[in-house]
Parts: sequence; structure tokens; C-alpha cells
Amino acid sequence: MAARTGSEFLDGLRNRKREVWLGDEPVDDVTAHPQLAGAAKALASVFDLHYEHADECLMPDPETGESINISHMIPRSIDDLKRRHRGLRRVAESSVGIMGRTPDYMNVTFAGFAGERTPWLGPDGKNERGHDNLRNYQRLIARDDLSLTHTIVHPTIDRVKDTSFAGNPVPLHKIGETANGIVVRGARILATLAPFADEMTVYPGHPLPADATDEYALSFAIPMDTPGLIFLCRDSAAAVASNSFDHPLSTRFDEQDAFAIFDDVEVPRDRVFINGDIEVYNTVMGPTAWWPNIMQQTTIRALTKLEFAYGLAVKMAEAVNDVSERTLESLGEMLGYIELTRSSLIAAVAEAKTWEDGGVYPDARAMHPIRSIMPDWMVRVNEILKVLGSHNLLAAASAGQLADPRINALMNELQPGANGMSADERSGIYRVAWDFVGSMLGSRNELYERNYLASSKTNRIGSQMMYSPANKARGDELVKKLLADARTRA
Repeated sequence: MAARTGSEFLDGLRNRKREVWLGDEPVDDVTAHPQLAGAAKALASVFDLHYEHADECLMPDPETGESINISHMIPRSIDDLKRRHRGLRRVAESSVGIMGRTPDYMNVTFAGFAGERTPWLGPDGKNERGHDNLRNYQRLIARDDLSLTHTIVHPTIDRVKDTSFAGNPVPLHKIGETANGIVVRGARILATLAPFADEMTVYPGHPLPADATDEYALSFAIPMDTPGLIFLCRDSAAAVASNSFDHPLSTRFDEQDAFAIFDDVEVPRDRVFINGDIEVYNTVMGPTAWWPNIMQQTTIRALTKLEFAYGLAVKMAEAVNDVSERTLESLGEMLGYIELTRSSLIAAVAEAKTWEDGGVYPDARAMHPIRSIMPDWMVRVNEILKVLGSHNLLAAASAGQLADPRINALMNELQPGANGMSADERSGIYRVAWDFVGSMLGSRNELYERNYLASSKTNRIGSQMMYSPANKARGDELVKKLLADARTRA
């Protein structure tokens, strides 16, 4: 089948009665629940977006010719990367970069997995069945245009003892096999987008500890309505959202996060990608094509969010005619983050590499530093918005207040915006800003930016380990040249 429409996406959610808990009870229909419906509709609009901008967001299936989502592309050229960039940017713009796990994230992830044969095959091709299952699964999600969630991290119970897996019942592990597949038990975190996913995927996030046994080395995919699969959602950021004026972001863009429980879940054998092979498990997420491939999607999303934050900051300054040096400096700082991020994307595509199996992926070296520093930038941007907004963030009239003629007249008399801006427009600007940095959604998103795709510390260490040889060689060359020149001049 071809790429789905928004209504087809919503129908898919209604037809699969997954066990998703929100608050004190399970949710019968995620598309109708007052705290989930807004995000469901926002995601449905992403599916419709593909048809509204078909020239940028759709492509022919290489085998069937049917139109599929461009995020399923396995790039074979720099032109492919540029084309995919345009489609991914459209999706990021739909939530102004706030939703970090729109379906294109997992689509690009599995396209990267399927496009690189060697890591998933393992040494001597011993994981051929798992690799073939993964390739077939990637074709399935592309042709059925499925929405995926994933969990790649084991729960934190005891930071001293968690490094040992010996006999540990908490991390996801295999407890048996059936005629049709394997049975797994345990838990993982966090399943972002869980209420709005058709399927759940599990793959490595980090290498297993030294004492881990084979039953912990698992990767697979299963439908969300699989018996024994349970999702416990965090409190909804949309719980207090009354309307789109007062809470313009919370009403639409709370993608949700859930604690995933596997209560003796049977996984069909043709959905298993790694079945008890620690060697394969510990290498598939190493220096492979997955990283530079997914980094294009995540960096485009981050750039869009930075651009939105900058536009919001400009509007906040205009609302009170703030042209102080402090504000101009802050705006210039935000522009720096934007341009460095944009430049990294340009450089990564311009210097794209062709990998062993023919996939062409961005140059990871250009984006790795951005990934390691982006969490700091996002936190700093929030701080700038809070400083610019000051008390005004807490003094914005609500939609109901502005709808009252008497209050509206008083607000336009006593708290209009500068240079003829109406009280309605001023309140709207600061309502958006508060929802972005101060609401529950804003707090959740800051935590998300700090930790998704690993922390700054982890990424900086990774950059040093992967790219230090080239940089060290260049540094040595320059130091030796200077020392030699100094000796000749002595």
C-alpha cells in the first residue's frame, strides 16, 4: 500500500487496542482521550503533509513503484540526501521542532539499519536470519507507512548494582522459546510516542556489561497490541491545556513518553533481529552508518526548533520594544547557534561518504560536535527566553479574559504591546513563550533535549574516540611545523 493519510493513521490507532495507561486507568481510544487527542491529530496532520507536499515528502518505492514516505529512503547519492532533507524539514516544521520523535525518526533509523548489511549480519554472517528479518521489516514499515516507538535503555534501579546483569530480572531478557518465536520479560525506557505508535521496536542503545548472558542480547519488533505489552505514560502536559490560545503547544505537541513493560511477551520469530548474540548486539550501534544517517534527521529537527525559538525571542523583544544591548547580544547568540547548526548540515551532505553496501550518508564528523553541544544550546536558549520574558511570561491574559469586552478594553489600555501591538497579540506571544519554556511541556522538552541521543558528556567522549586521530595528525603537523620554524630562526 502507499503512504497513509492522516485519517488512515488515526484509524490504525483505533483498530489496535493496546494497553496504554495514563493517570489512574487504561486508555480505550487514544484518538479520543482529551489528553491525547490533540497530539494524535497533530501527528495525523504529518501524514497528510506528505500529500500536501508530495514533491518533497513522497518517493516511489524502489521495488513496487508505489508512493512511500521519503523518510524511508536509503540514500544512494548526495542528491538523495538533499531531497530527503527537504522532506524531513517539512515534518520538523509541522511541530516547529518540538516533537522529537515524529514517525520519520524511526523511519530513517530503520532505513539506515537496512542499508548497511555487515553490522547486522555479524562475523561470518552468523546472524543472517536476523538480518533478513530486519530487511523485510523495513520494507513492511515503508509500504504500510507504520508509526513506530522504540525502547533502547534499561531501567535504573540501583546505580551501583545496575552494571551487573547476572541474574537481574529487570532488564529485558528472553525467558523461553515457543514453536512460533521467543518469549521475553522485563522492562525498558522510554517509549516516546507510545500512544501513537502502531508497533514497538527494541534494539541496542549501549553495549551490554561484561557479565551479561545471551538472553539479554535482543532486538525485535512487535505490534502494540501484543498480549503482555504494557505502557505506563507519564503525566500529560495537555492535562491543564484548555485551548490553543492559552496553551498553543501543549494542546498539540505532547508526544508522550512511557515506561514499557514486557510481561511474558511472545515475539514472532520473523520479527526477531538479534536472538541472544552478544557479539552482534554490542557492535550494530558502533561506528556504523546508523549514526550519520539519523543525525541528518535529528539535526534538521533541532535547527527548526532553534529557528522557532529565535523568531519567538524577536517577537518578545518587539512586544515591549526591547532594543537593549543585552537583548541584541542574546539574539545574536541564538543566531550563532542557528548558523553553526545549518552549516554542519551543509558540510555533512557536501562531504557525504559512500558506505560498503552502497548507501550514501552524511559525514558524521561535521555533525558530531553539534550533537555533543546541542543539549547545552537548547538549555541556554530556554534561559534566554526566560530572561527576555521576565515577569511578562506570568502576566499574559487568557483567551477567556480577553473575550470579556470590559477586560479586553482594560488590557488594551493598561497592557498593550509596544508600537501599536494589541493586547491580544502581546498575550499570545507570551503565552507561546511560557508554553515553550515554563509549562510542563517546556520542562519535559528541556529534559528531553538534555538526554536524547545520549548526554553531552557521552557524545563528547565519543567524538574524541572517533575523530581524534585525524585532528591529532593535523595538530601534530602544525606544532611540528612551528617548532621546526622556531629552530631555524634561533
